[in-house]
Amino acid sequence: MRLTAAALLFPLLVTGCGAGSAVSDYGKVVKGSKGATVRVEVRPGQRFSLAVSDNPSVGDSWDLVEVPDAKVASYISEERESDGDQPGAGGTSYFVFNGKQPGTTEIRLRDCWRCGQAKTPSTEESKQQSGEAVFAVTVVEGG
Repeated sequence: MRLTAAALLFPLLVTGCGAGSAVSDYGKVVKGSKGATVRVEVRPGQRFSLAVSDNPSVGDSWDLVEVPDAKVASYISEERESDGDQPGAGGTSYFVFNGKQPGTTEIRLRDCWRCGQAKTPSTEESKQQSGEAVFAVTVVEGG
């Protein structure tokens, strides 16, 4: 009976640390925006977050284009903070990473505006409003 209870609790413990869990420490926050490239410099072991303004109520939907070079930076999670409780309030999406070994990698975040589940702009307006924020990340040995 104890084995059964432990077996039932194990999936709950594992999923509690996965996607959707709130990260309380964003580390070094670096802001970016559509159409811009921002340079980021961190040390090995340093947590950092790439932040973009968003408002899902008007159609923003930010995603990580692809996971960066895992030797340089490891992806932790995506978090969102709202600017208020009122309907339609904007906010900020944070993509949280950890610096690994010295090196460089590019991290691209994409806002597919009003794309829905398709993840591809279906109208001309959606194509014009969609875009990427690019972050050129360098992990350097710290002193």
